[in-house]
Amino acid sequence: MSDQTHSSLGELLYEYTPMVTQVVEYGASFEAIASRQSPPPAEGARVDVYFEGPVTGARLSGSVKGVDYLKLRADGRFELDIYAEITAEDGKKIALAAEGVALGKAPVLQLRENVKLTSSHPEHAWVNQIQIWASGTVAGTIGCSATDQDTVSSIRCTLAFGKSETFTNRSEL
Repeated sequence: MSDQTHSSLGELLYEYTPMVTQVVEYGASFEAIASRQSPPPAEGARVDVYFEGPVTGARLSGSVKGVDYLKLRADGRFELDIYAEITAEDGKKIALAAEGVALGKAPVLQLRENVKLTSSHPEHAWVNQIQIWASGTVAGTIGCSATDQDTVSSIRCTLAFGKSETFTNRSEL
């Protein structure tokens, strides 16, 4: 098989640097729970975190737009449930679905994600055959103010609410 159809184990596929565009809370303050100023309710809490931004990489470039239906559990675990679309430079769409966890105490949280990409466009069908594992660190202020535009550095995958985010995703076969 050609290099276009197979990714190497640990190969850097793309990075994206989205900005959080909106946070929707359903009765519990995301900032207070994430910073451990108040505990999550006994039943947990859900927060929708909308984001968008550029995607760069040797194999995939364009833009990403999506939402994380974040579940804040009573035991302190944050469960990620991410749905997004990547629009490649050629205008073709690639669906992104990811699940995972964020552990720790804000402003620093450790992320572990299992990412799946899907596309029916022949030139992007290579994404259907790979498994992507992403890990990283949330580092920054929790909140979503339009003036809070600090950049966050990343090791493999970094996420900061209300700030620039960089995700580095690598394939695992």
